[in-house]
Amino acid sequence: MSSTSFAKKTFKSIKGSAQKALHRSLDQHVKLAVTGLSGSGKTAFITALVKHLTTQSDDKNLPFFDVMREHRHIATKVVPQEALKVPTFDYPRALNALLPTDGMPTWPASTERINTLRLAIKYQSASGLRGHFSPQSTLYLDIIDYPGEWLLDLPMLEQSYSQWCEQQYPLLLQHPRVNTSTEFLNAFEQLDLNAPVDEGLLAHIAALYQSMLVGLKKDTKLAMLQPGRMLMPGDLQGAPLLLFFPVNAQHIKSDEVVPGSNLAHLIKRFNAYVKEVVKPFYNEHFKHFDRQIVLVDVPSALNEGHETLQEQSSVINQLLAHFNYGESGFFKRLFKPNIDKILFAANKSDHISAKHHKDLALLLDSLVHEQSNHLKFDGVQIETMAMSSIAATQPRQVADKGQTLDCIYGKPLNEQDWLTYLPPQPPKRMLNKNEWPAQGFEFLSFAPMPNPDKQLKHIRLDHVMQYLLGDKLS
Repeated sequence: MSSTSFAKKTFKSIKGSAQKALHRSLDQHVKLAVTGLSGSGKTAFITALVKHLTTQSDDKNLPFFDVMREHRHIATKVVPQEALKVPTFDYPRALNALLPTDGMPTWPASTERINTLRLAIKYQSASGLRGHFSPQSTLYLDIIDYPGEWLLDLPMLEQSYSQWCEQQYPLLLQHPRVNTSTEFLNAFEQLDLNAPVDEGLLAHIAALYQSMLVGLKKDTKLAMLQPGRMLMPGDLQGAPLLLFFPVNAQHIKSDEVVPGSNLAHLIKRFNAYVKEVVKPFYNEHFKHFDRQIVLVDVPSALNEGHETLQEQSSVINQLLAHFNYGESGFFKRLFKPNIDKILFAANKSDHISAKHHKDLALLLDSLVHEQSNHLKFDGVQIETMAMSSIAATQPRQVADKGQTLDCIYGKPLNEQDWLTYLPPQPPKRMLNKNEWPAQGFEFLSFAPMPNPDKQLKHIRLDHVMQYLLGDKLS
């Protein structure tokens, strides 16, 4: 390479880095972490966000989003992303599921791989440094979509195999896992951990463990299902890397692990999984976020009882420990971007009566209180709200015996008939076992509502946009 070519290449690299730094310093680039467990509504949220910012972007639809209310929004469009090795989020496919040309709408398919999307939001600058340089500005918004199952593995980054077993194995003996773990536990009891490695036997027991996890994901809302790639293997299907499982931690003594034994092999596979799967996923996709929304399907967890809701709370608090948080000033944005705002969103609020939306937000607040207290201490702004990125029901008032009941109307998921339904009232805080109602909770899930006008309806999505992006579009 000639000195001239080298100089040009170096200048181009420095110029690109300088432009990125300038964008960050002027808040022209925001990376949004859309966080949530499987089934929390991440794909639907991203689809709705794009739809409302592009073809439904007006003050009547988004009245609490300042840039819309003040008529400063010019236009938003999807633009080419920087992560060229990562597939683009399939927005057309997701939107077509919600707004089909014929037939009934359906929820978009769950994400099975990493996707990303970049939006360019052009707007009139109101004041400040941006307004000084140009009356018009563009905010670039990067969104990462990923399988919620993969997110579950982040706590494994700080665990040894023994520590992981101490957490996971006792769960198999407790309700509701004990109802489905018998076959796996029986097979494990026949395994001699100190015997020379029998890869065929380990693969058989791992398959039983995977089958149990898949069944729990299908039939429950349990959150602590690890390793996550057993639920959504992707290109790792059948790889030896996934052929491990938890054992009774009482059988593990680090100074007595027999080389070449079944136990040594399980430890080796666990360590390789963390190093080659979990750590790259974290390093490549979970650093340098600026803002974060944590979506939680609270009604579905309430349906399954105290243990499931408590487990979701525990998992969410563990996951939050693996993001970078803190105040994000001028120089921090240039050299070490941190998440300075988090929104905890109780999604699917349209599945309960509007007058109880505040109760839902208070309950979610109590579920994340421990971790949010630490984040506030670090200077992070925290907000909790009930919302629905896509409203699947309509409010209905029904007169009954002289009373007016606040009901909802929609088509329950996987059913043919439409229903006017009075949902139960969610608790305002986490209940202990003794406080849990004997009859439990029964919230219905609903299919998307047909929209002949090809417009998606939402509940407080404009509040969400204002909280996460409003200051960036001033």
